[in-house]
Amino acid sequence: MESWSVEQVCNWLKLRNLGELVPKFREEEISGAALLALNDRMVQQLVKKIGHQAVLMDLIKKYQQQKSGLESLTYCGETASQKFPEVISGKNLKSFFVRHKMLQWTSSYVLPDFPYDVKCILAEKKCPDHSMRIRIIEFLQADMTKYLEGSLYPNSQQYNIVVNALLQAYPFLDEDGNGFLLWKRALKDRFKYVRRPIEDDEQVLRNKCKFGHRRGQSRKSSLAENTLDDVQGQVEEEPAHLKGSAMDLHIKWLNREYMKTQRNWEEVENRMNVTIEIRRKMISNKAPLKDVLRLFPFLRCPYQLFREFQLLTHMDIHKKTVEILEIYSENILSLYVVRNNPINIMLQENLKQHTEEDVLKYMKMTAACLLLPEVFGDDSSLFAAVNEEVKAVTPVLEVKNPFNMNSCEFALYIEREELAQLDDCSMALAALVAAFHVFDIPCPKRIHRTLNFLESLVFEVRNPAFLP
Repeated sequence: MESWSVEQVCNWLKLRNLGELVPKFREEEISGAALLALNDRMVQQLVKKIGHQAVLMDLIKKYQQQKSGLESLTYCGETASQKFPEVISGKNLKSFFVRHKMLQWTSSYVLPDFPYDVKCILAEKKCPDHSMRIRIIEFLQADMTKYLEGSLYPNSQQYNIVVNALLQAYPFLDEDGNGFLLWKRALKDRFKYVRRPIEDDEQVLRNKCKFGHRRGQSRKSSLAENTLDDVQGQVEEEPAHLKGSAMDLHIKWLNREYMKTQRNWEEVENRMNVTIEIRRKMISNKAPLKDVLRLFPFLRCPYQLFREFQLLTHMDIHKKTVEILEIYSENILSLYVVRNNPINIMLQENLKQHTEEDVLKYMKMTAACLLLPEVFGDDSSLFAAVNEEVKAVTPVLEVKNPFNMNSCEFALYIEREELAQLDDCSMALAALVAAFHVFDIPCPKRIHRTLNFLESLVFEVRNPAFLP
């Protein structure tokens, strides 16, 4: 950490949900060495929120303790191995030196020398196409395996180090601020792909056995037969979360129940409660969204998505969102900045065709919802695609015919795939906010002010963000 640049420190902050501190750290030019030299008084001057101060000081303290502990253990290991070889040798010593070697690897990693065709694309600062992305990922995977001396199980920190190195060397690969997540997922998928057919590697077989994989099992077998094998790479660091075959039975039941038309919702909630630990572990380790949804398909149901949000935050997101739209819709529609917006013009034309009070209220709430990014000067394409194709990879709404009571449609998309159909604008807005939190997806900078406004009201912040 001592040798980190300012940008590396900023990336480290983002990974630990301290992204709000990045501008201040850049302004003050806080490098790795400066970070470790911060004292309580400096942190108080640098960071305004007490919660952030506590988290930052705790992280620095833990790193310093880890470093001093490693140095003392290394010294003790050298002296004690001479005096008491029977005490320090064996499994404990092996485990210690494996960890020490891993720390050395992560602190000194440099990108490999890419093949000539990859270099040409990167030198021109062109966004690589699909085949070139695969080439880059394959080369990174092979290089990581070499550094890991043949192991096919990098930990989360090692994935982070490699992807950070890639994006620092080639910033243009960080598309819309979501490059880190996408490249890390691709790299993890590559390791999983390489591990699948292996039958003679001791470490791979040991992990497959540990996580319930049956030897010789076909990859074409049903989801229920492969459940735990699919998540082995995501939870290998804490296998206790799997609870053996019992967890597998819960996941199989949820997948069977999801296929039914008449569902036992009470039992669904019970089993979602039981499996929340492994689900949150997968999501925090940035497991591919398709894998999470394959194991837990009920997250596609809006009210299960809202319930997951409530388990995490103790807030009723749908109820809060309805209140927000009811309170702010008239204020939003009266702002000058939205007066000539196509959505507002469309609203005014449709208001003339109806007289029912409920219909008029519904239309105004829908327009206010869709106009929020315009109010804050954000990129509306990262918020909702109105009668257009969804292009954003982060959570975004697809809205068709918003003011037609008979044919209006709302849907939530993530990674350009439909996640859920939604009944109205309030449910759609609630699902959008919930998705960022439930799936632990970083908020794009170009939509940050809009979501910050909504979240400050949902979480009842003492000084909430206000409309401009």
